[in-house]
Amino acid sequence: MLTGATQDRAVAAGQDTPELVLARVFGFPAFRGLQAQAVARVMEGGDALVLMPTGGGKSLCYQIPALCRPGTGLVISPLIALMDDQVAALRQVGVNAGALHSELDPDEASRINADLNAGRLDLLYVSPERLLGGAMLDRLSRIEISVIAIDEAHCVSAWGHEFRPEYRLLAQLPQRLPGVPRIALTATADPRTRADIVAALAMPDAEVLVASFHRPNLHIAARPKGAELSQLIEILSRHKGEASIVYCGSRNKTERIAQSLRGRDWPAIAFHAGLSPLEKRAALIRFRSGEAVVIVATIAFGMGIDRPDVRSVVHLDMPDSPEGYYQQIGRAGRDGERSDTLLLFGGEDMARARHWLDQSQAPEAQKRVMSQRLEAMIGLAETTGCRTQALLACFGETLGKPCGHCDNCRFPLATFDGTLAAQKVLSAIYRTGQMFGAVHIVSVLRGKQTEAVRKHRHDQLALYGIGKDNPDGFWRSVIRQLVARGALKIHGDYASLALQEEVARPILRGEQPVMLAEDASASLAEAAAPIATRSGAQAQARPLDGDAESRFQALRAWRLEEARSQKVPPYLIFGDATLRDIAADQPDTLTTLAEIKGVGASKLERYGDAVLAVLRVQ
Repeated sequence: MLTGATQDRAVAAGQDTPELVLARVFGFPAFRGLQAQAVARVMEGGDALVLMPTGGGKSLCYQIPALCRPGTGLVISPLIALMDDQVAALRQVGVNAGALHSELDPDEASRINADLNAGRLDLLYVSPERLLGGAMLDRLSRIEISVIAIDEAHCVSAWGHEFRPEYRLLAQLPQRLPGVPRIALTATADPRTRADIVAALAMPDAEVLVASFHRPNLHIAARPKGAELSQLIEILSRHKGEASIVYCGSRNKTERIAQSLRGRDWPAIAFHAGLSPLEKRAALIRFRSGEAVVIVATIAFGMGIDRPDVRSVVHLDMPDSPEGYYQQIGRAGRDGERSDTLLLFGGEDMARARHWLDQSQAPEAQKRVMSQRLEAMIGLAETTGCRTQALLACFGETLGKPCGHCDNCRFPLATFDGTLAAQKVLSAIYRTGQMFGAVHIVSVLRGKQTEAVRKHRHDQLALYGIGKDNPDGFWRSVIRQLVARGALKIHGDYASLALQEEVARPILRGEQPVMLAEDASASLAEAAAPIATRSGAQAQARPLDGDAESRFQALRAWRLEEARSQKVPPYLIFGDATLRDIAADQPDTLTTLAEIKGVGASKLERYGDAVLAVLRVQ
């Protein structure tokens, strides 16, 4: 809560307290989590670094102080799409916000500039490039600034997964705009990145507020790659008629996967940095419109996308760090309702990532950090324990007990002593000259008479056929897990397997036991089965009976029509959670409608009569 002194000063200045603004403007009865602490810090004039998971309410931590303190709030944001969504959302609740960027209509730019100069603008969004270039800082130094918010602050860190060098120039802001409290915000930063953010922004006295990274509504799963497209369609089929994001490691792959999905009647769109601005904008418009579309994208897509009802995020290639992975799966379930994430991984992905890192021209210190993060990501993919616990550990957070909702908690993987199996694989690779891929090694172990086996006379080896009692999939799993452990590497144009001697030698000598996981036997369909809620571990949408469900669908249809008339995303008018509450509680007056969470004064005035009219005809 805010201190009494802070509230007294706000009242004395003729301003509303943050609690009153939260209720009147945004329609929320109380702050959540660390929001009150962050707001109090800024209201007192201090700096803060705030880490909250996606959907945790970071924006309110600077929007509320900007509305309570005198002057215009300055928000530094990296993407136009992010700025436009934030501005549109604020205007929906009656806040005079604007964004200055290159794609702005000239008339709109003139209006925003006039409001800025006259002190009428509540919040101004700009990119770091726009802020630091030209005369923007000089202009801002001549008006009163209430707060400086640095959104997506992980971009300032060289250790972060989306480093933008221009962000580091923001350290000059205290000299150019002295006495203005600053608040840096991000959803993804490990302890090393947090320290770098504070140092790079010259915020030595910043209060660091770290919320839990646990998202109970996200059901995290990982599977070895098999029939990739079939695995993808299996999880997408759970969310037919809903939005999903599929991340790929290359532009070509996004195009290929999107085309394959369209060929199977999925509304799929490719998105990557190689598209023209017009193509990107068209894709974003479709996605933001509320359409049930599947975006197949590289990591060029995602940051700053505020759509709350993305129901699944699938990775067809393994990210190179837990930070990047967490940022991307964070696009699912921003509304707090159950959403699914799936990571597909293979030994070749891991070996390729290690190889690229070895070839990197980055300084050795940075390569060491990158290597640690890559190994943490590989460990997360291969873990047999609670996957949520493993993910949170990457951010320095300890989850006291298994989450109960990841794939490994729901369908625990059995382990076995795989020392002998590992020795057979390593021996086969060594005896065949460390120049063949997994398919050939499995053929030798299984005693198959392939053309390659006969040509190289590998059927004459003493170990030929020593693995015939186990199927191909078993040996592929052993190979993949040995790659993950670092006992094997993949090299050359033909993905040949070779021993990493410092790790492989102790295994071959029997000095290092090897426990391996049995291949996952639970299908994705089984993993989608409902489970009982345990100690609040799973967020669920409010259940609706038949009549309430009809009202909910009618409200959604009204919302879509209203959004189209305004040319804004439907979720900016009311989120699904608010519409569910309206449908369930069935308010019959503006006074009772105002009591619904998410219905602030501006939205009540703009939409109240229309919402009540929809309810009356149901």
